[in-house]
Amino acid sequence: MRLILLGPPGAGKGTQAQRLVAKHGIVQLSTGDMLRAAVKAGTPVGTKVKDIMDRGDLCPDELVVAIVGDRIEEPDARNGFILDGFPRTVAQAEALERLLNEKHMELDGVVELKVDENALLRRIENRVAEMTARGEPLRRDDNPEVLKTRLEAYRRQTAPLTHYYQDKGMLRVVDGMAPIDEVTAAIDGIFAKPATPVGGAATKAATVRKTQKKSPRTATSARTPVKAKTAAKKTAKKAKKAQPTPRKAAKAKAKSARRPAKAAARPQKVAKKSPRKPAKKAARRKGGQRR
Repeated sequence: MRLILLGPPGAGKGTQAQRLVAKHGIVQLSTGDMLRAAVKAGTPVGTKVKDIMDRGDLCPDELVVAIVGDRIEEPDARNGFILDGFPRTVAQAEALERLLNEKHMELDGVVELKVDENALLRRIENRVAEMTARGEPLRRDDNPEVLKTRLEAYRRQTAPLTHYYQDKGMLRVVDGMAPIDEVTAAIDGIFAKPATPVGGAATKAATVRKTQKKSPRTATSARTPVKAKTAAKKTAKKAKKAQPTPRKAAKAKAKSARRPAKAAARPQKVAKKSPRKPAKKAARRKGGQRR
Protein backbone atom coordinates (compact mmCIF):
# COMPACT_ATOMS: atom_id res chain seq x y z
CA MET A 1 0.00 0.00 0.00
CA ARG A 2 1.39 3.37 -1.04
CA LEU A 3 -0.69 6.39 -0.21
CA ILE A 4 -0.68 10.08 0.61
CA LEU A 5 -2.61 11.62 3.49
CA LEU A 6 -3.83 15.16 2.91
CA GLY A 7 -5.51 17.46 5.36
CA PRO A 8 -4.93 20.68 7.29
CA PRO A 9 -3.11 20.77 10.64
CA GLY A 10 -5.16 19.18 13.38
CA ALA A 11 -7.12 16.94 10.98
CA GLY A 12 -5.73 13.77 12.59
CA LYS A 13 -3.33 12.63 9.86
CA GLY A 14 -0.73 11.50 12.40
CA THR A 15 -3.22 9.38 14.34
CA GLN A 16 -4.57 7.66 11.23
CA ALA A 17 -1.07 7.13 9.83
CA GLN A 18 0.00 5.30 13.01
CA ARG A 19 -3.02 3.00 12.80
CA LEU A 20 -2.34 2.19 9.14
CA VAL A 21 1.30 1.46 9.95
CA ALA A 22 0.32 -0.97 12.71
CA LYS A 23 -2.32 -2.76 10.65
CA HIS A 24 -0.59 -3.08 7.27
CA GLY A 25 3.08 -3.25 8.25
CA ILE A 26 4.02 -0.18 6.24
CA VAL A 27 6.10 2.86 7.20
CA GLN A 28 5.16 6.47 7.75
CA LEU A 29 7.49 8.81 5.91
CA SER A 30 7.69 12.37 7.14
CA THR A 31 9.81 14.76 5.13
CA GLY A 32 11.03 16.48 8.29
CA ASP A 33 12.19 13.20 9.80
CA MET A 34 13.79 12.16 6.50
CA LEU A 35 15.71 15.43 6.20
CA ARG A 36 17.04 15.15 9.75
CA ALA A 37 17.97 11.50 9.22
CA ALA A 38 19.83 12.34 6.00
CA VAL A 39 21.79 15.05 7.80
CA LYS A 40 22.61 12.69 10.67
CA ALA A 41 23.71 9.92 8.28
CA GLY A 42 26.00 12.32 6.46
CA THR A 43 24.83 11.27 3.00
CA PRO A 44 25.73 13.51 0.01
CA VAL A 45 22.15 14.79 -0.08
CA GLY A 46 22.20 15.20 3.69
CA THR A 47 25.31 17.38 3.49
CA LYS A 48 23.58 19.72 1.05
CA VAL A 49 20.47 19.78 3.22
CA LYS A 50 22.53 20.63 6.32
CA ASP A 51 24.02 23.69 4.69
CA ILE A 52 20.56 24.88 3.62
CA MET A 53 18.99 24.23 7.02
CA ASP A 54 21.86 25.99 8.81
CA ARG A 55 21.12 29.09 6.75
CA GLY A 56 17.43 28.82 7.67
CA ASP A 57 16.34 28.41 4.06
CA LEU A 58 13.74 26.01 2.68
CA CYS A 59 15.00 22.90 0.92
CA PRO A 60 14.39 22.95 -2.83
CA ASP A 61 12.04 20.40 -4.31
CA GLU A 62 14.77 18.41 -6.08
CA LEU A 63 16.56 17.70 -2.79
CA VAL A 64 13.39 16.70 -1.00
CA VAL A 65 12.42 14.41 -3.88
CA ALA A 66 15.90 12.87 -3.89
CA ILE A 67 15.64 12.10 -0.17
CA VAL A 68 12.18 10.58 -0.64
CA GLY A 69 13.53 8.48 -3.52
CA ASP A 70 16.33 7.09 -1.37
CA ARG A 71 14.01 6.41 1.56
CA ILE A 72 11.32 4.45 -0.29
CA GLU A 73 13.94 1.99 -1.55
CA GLU A 74 14.95 0.91 1.95
CA PRO A 75 13.87 -2.61 3.06
CA ASP A 76 11.27 -1.45 5.58
CA ALA A 77 9.37 0.41 2.83
CA ARG A 78 8.96 -2.60 0.53
CA ASN A 79 5.46 -3.37 1.84
CA GLY A 80 4.40 0.22 1.29
CA PHE A 81 4.50 3.65 2.83
CA ILE A 82 2.46 6.66 3.86
CA LEU A 83 3.74 10.05 2.79
CA ASP A 84 3.07 12.63 5.50
CA GLY A 85 3.94 16.24 4.76
CA PHE A 86 4.91 15.52 1.17
CA PRO A 87 4.01 16.57 -1.42
CA ARG A 88 3.01 20.05 -0.34
CA THR A 89 2.68 21.66 -3.77
CA VAL A 90 1.58 20.64 -7.25
CA ALA A 91 5.19 20.95 -8.44
CA GLN A 92 6.26 18.44 -5.77
CA ALA A 93 3.41 16.13 -6.74
CA GLU A 94 4.55 16.16 -10.36
CA ALA A 95 8.14 15.48 -9.27
CA LEU A 96 6.94 12.59 -7.10
CA GLU A 97 5.04 11.09 -10.03
CA ARG A 98 8.18 11.17 -12.20
CA LEU A 99 10.19 9.58 -9.39
CA LEU A 100 7.72 6.73 -8.92
CA ASN A 101 7.58 6.09 -12.67
CA GLU A 102 11.37 5.79 -12.78
CA LYS A 103 11.23 3.23 -9.97
CA HIS A 104 8.27 1.38 -11.55
CA MET A 105 6.03 2.21 -8.58
CA GLU A 106 2.61 3.81 -8.33
CA LEU A 107 0.39 5.25 -5.66
CA ASP A 108 -2.63 3.27 -4.50
CA GLY A 109 -4.51 6.42 -3.64
CA VAL A 110 -4.68 9.81 -1.98
CA VAL A 111 -6.88 10.35 1.08
CA GLU A 112 -8.01 13.79 2.14
CA LEU A 113 -9.29 14.23 5.67
CA LYS A 114 -11.99 16.87 5.30
CA VAL A 115 -12.48 19.00 8.39
CA ASP A 116 -14.25 22.14 9.56
CA GLU A 117 -11.57 24.76 10.23
CA ASN A 118 -13.77 26.66 12.68
CA ALA A 119 -14.33 23.44 14.62
CA LEU A 120 -10.56 22.87 14.69
CA LEU A 121 -10.01 26.34 16.17
CA ARG A 122 -12.64 25.73 18.85
CA ARG A 123 -11.03 22.37 19.63
CA ILE A 124 -7.62 24.04 20.13
CA GLU A 125 -9.12 26.75 22.30
CA ASN A 126 -10.84 24.17 24.52
CA ARG A 127 -7.62 22.14 24.75
CA VAL A 128 -5.61 25.21 25.79
CA ALA A 129 -8.20 26.09 28.41
CA GLU A 130 -8.21 22.55 29.85
CA MET A 131 -4.39 22.28 29.91
CA THR A 132 -4.07 25.69 31.53
CA ALA A 133 -6.62 24.70 34.20
CA ARG A 134 -4.61 21.54 34.96
CA GLY A 135 -1.35 23.48 35.04
CA GLU A 136 0.16 21.55 32.13
CA PRO A 137 2.70 23.19 29.83
CA LEU A 138 1.41 24.14 26.40
CA ARG A 139 2.96 22.98 23.16
CA ARG A 140 3.85 25.47 20.44
CA ASP A 141 1.07 24.09 18.25
CA ASP A 142 -1.53 24.51 21.00
CA ASN A 143 -2.15 28.09 20.03
CA PRO A 144 -5.16 29.32 18.07
CA GLU A 145 -3.15 32.07 16.36
CA VAL A 146 -0.45 29.64 15.25
CA LEU A 147 -3.13 27.28 13.96
CA LYS A 148 -4.73 30.09 11.93
CA THR A 149 -1.40 30.83 10.28
CA ARG A 150 -0.84 27.17 9.45
CA LEU A 151 -4.38 26.81 8.05
CA GLU A 152 -3.84 29.79 5.77
CA ALA A 153 -0.57 28.30 4.53
CA TYR A 154 -2.33 25.00 3.85
CA ARG A 155 -5.09 26.66 1.83
CA ARG A 156 -2.55 28.62 -0.19
CA GLN A 157 -0.02 25.84 -0.93
CA THR A 158 -1.38 22.36 -0.26
CA ALA A 159 -5.10 22.62 -0.95
CA PRO A 160 -4.56 22.81 -4.76
CA LEU A 161 -3.25 19.24 -4.53
CA THR A 162 -6.81 18.03 -3.99
CA HIS A 163 -7.77 19.30 -7.45
CA TYR A 164 -4.60 17.83 -8.96
CA TYR A 165 -5.29 14.33 -7.64
CA GLN A 166 -9.03 14.64 -8.22
CA ASP A 167 -8.41 15.25 -11.92
CA LYS A 168 -6.34 12.05 -11.96
CA GLY A 169 -9.17 10.08 -10.32
CA MET A 170 -7.01 9.20 -7.29
CA LEU A 171 -8.56 11.37 -4.57
CA ARG A 172 -10.77 9.87 -1.84
CA VAL A 173 -12.39 12.16 0.72
CA VAL A 174 -13.05 11.06 4.31
CA ASP A 175 -14.89 13.02 7.01
CA GLY A 176 -12.09 13.92 9.40
CA MET A 177 -14.56 15.28 11.96
CA ALA A 178 -16.00 11.81 12.58
CA PRO A 179 -14.85 9.75 15.57
CA ILE A 180 -11.33 8.33 15.20
CA ASP A 181 -12.50 4.72 14.82
CA GLU A 182 -14.98 5.69 12.10
CA VAL A 183 -12.29 7.58 10.19
CA THR A 184 -10.03 4.52 10.39
CA ALA A 185 -12.82 2.24 9.15
CA ALA A 186 -13.55 4.59 6.25
CA ILE A 187 -9.89 4.59 5.16
CA ASP A 188 -9.70 0.79 5.46
CA GLY A 189 -12.84 0.49 3.35
CA ILE A 190 -11.26 2.49 0.54
CA PHE A 191 -8.29 0.15 0.20
CA ALA A 192 -9.98 -3.12 1.19
CA LYS A 193 -9.81 -5.82 -1.50
CA PRO A 194 -13.01 -7.83 -2.11
CA ALA A 195 -12.66 -11.37 -0.79
CA THR A 196 -12.90 -14.20 -3.32
CA PRO A 197 -15.45 -16.89 -2.26
CA VAL A 198 -14.09 -20.38 -1.62
CA GLY A 199 -14.40 -22.48 -4.74
CA GLY A 200 -15.28 -19.43 -6.81
CA ALA A 201 -12.24 -19.74 -9.04
CA ALA A 202 -12.80 -23.47 -9.63
CA THR A 203 -16.46 -22.92 -10.46
CA LYS A 204 -15.55 -20.15 -12.88
CA ALA A 205 -12.94 -22.35 -14.60
CA ALA A 206 -15.44 -25.21 -14.92
CA THR A 207 -18.01 -22.85 -16.39
CA VAL A 208 -15.48 -21.61 -18.94
CA ARG A 209 -14.56 -25.16 -19.97
CA LYS A 210 -18.23 -26.11 -20.29
CA THR A 211 -18.90 -23.04 -22.43
CA GLN A 212 -15.94 -23.83 -24.66
CA LYS A 213 -17.23 -27.35 -25.31
CA LYS A 214 -20.68 -26.15 -26.26
CA SER A 215 -19.57 -23.19 -28.30
CA PRO A 216 -18.86 -25.11 -31.61
CA ARG A 217 -22.38 -26.59 -31.64
CA THR A 218 -23.90 -23.28 -30.87
CA ALA A 219 -21.90 -21.67 -33.65
CA THR A 220 -22.96 -24.37 -36.14
CA SER A 221 -26.61 -24.08 -35.22
CA ALA A 222 -26.35 -20.34 -35.47
CA ARG A 223 -24.80 -20.49 -38.93
CA THR A 224 -27.35 -23.01 -40.41
CA PRO A 225 -30.35 -20.63 -40.47
CA VAL A 226 -28.17 -17.97 -42.02
CA LYS A 227 -27.15 -20.26 -44.90
CA ALA A 228 -30.76 -21.34 -45.50
CA LYS A 229 -31.92 -17.76 -45.51
CA THR A 230 -29.20 -16.77 -47.99
CA ALA A 231 -30.09 -19.67 -50.34
CA ALA A 232 -33.78 -18.70 -50.21
CA LYS A 233 -32.90 -15.12 -51.15
CA LYS A 234 -30.83 -16.27 -54.13
CA THR A 235 -33.64 -18.57 -55.38
CA ALA A 236 -36.20 -15.78 -55.11
CA LYS A 237 -33.88 -13.44 -56.97
CA LYS A 238 -33.40 -15.91 -59.85
CA ALA A 239 -37.14 -16.51 -60.09
CA LYS A 240 -37.75 -12.79 -60.21
CA LYS A 241 -35.26 -12.39 -63.03
CA ALA A 242 -36.77 -15.29 -65.00
CA GLN A 243 -40.31 -13.87 -64.77
CA PRO A 244 -40.74 -11.05 -67.34
CA THR A 245 -42.25 -7.83 -66.15
CA PRO A 246 -45.18 -6.23 -68.08
CA ARG A 247 -42.88 -3.52 -69.43
CA LYS A 248 -40.35 -6.05 -70.71
CA ALA A 249 -43.15 -8.11 -72.29
CA ALA A 250 -44.50 -5.04 -74.13
CA LYS A 251 -41.04 -4.17 -75.43
CA ALA A 252 -40.50 -7.73 -76.66
CA LYS A 253 -43.87 -7.71 -78.46
CA ALA A 254 -43.15 -4.38 -80.16
CA LYS A 255 -39.74 -5.62 -81.22
CA SER A 256 -41.16 -8.79 -82.74
CA ALA A 257 -43.79 -6.76 -84.57
CA ARG A 258 -41.13 -4.58 -86.20
CA ARG A 259 -39.02 -7.46 -87.49
CA PRO A 260 -41.41 -8.57 -90.38
CA ALA A 261 -41.75 -4.98 -91.55
CA LYS A 262 -37.99 -4.69 -91.86
CA ALA A 263 -37.81 -8.02 -93.61
CA ALA A 264 -40.48 -6.90 -96.09
CA ALA A 265 -38.79 -3.60 -96.70
CA ARG A 266 -35.49 -5.15 -97.67
CA PRO A 267 -36.78 -6.95 -100.82
CA GLN A 268 -38.36 -3.71 -102.02
CA LYS A 269 -34.96 -2.07 -101.98
CA VAL A 270 -33.55 -4.92 -103.97
CA ALA A 271 -36.48 -4.66 -106.41
CA LYS A 272 -35.83 -0.97 -106.92
CA LYS A 273 -32.14 -1.47 -107.53
CA SER A 274 -32.50 -4.48 -109.83
CA PRO A 275 -33.90 -2.58 -112.85
CA ARG A 276 -31.05 -0.10 -112.77
CA LYS A 277 -28.39 -2.66 -113.50
CA PRO A 278 -29.85 -3.73 -116.85
CA ALA A 279 -30.34 -0.09 -117.77
CA LYS A 280 -26.67 0.61 -117.15
CA LYS A 281 -25.68 -2.42 -119.14
CA ALA A 282 -27.93 -1.34 -121.99
CA ALA A 283 -26.37 2.10 -121.96
CA ARG A 284 -22.94 0.58 -122.10
CA ARG A 285 -23.95 -1.55 -125.03
CA LYS A 286 -25.32 1.45 -126.83
CA GLY A 287 -22.18 3.36 -126.17
CA GLY A 288 -20.14 0.48 -127.47
CA GLN A 289 -22.17 0.33 -130.64
CA ARG A 290 -21.64 4.06 -131.13
CA ARG A 291 -17.90 3.61 -130.83
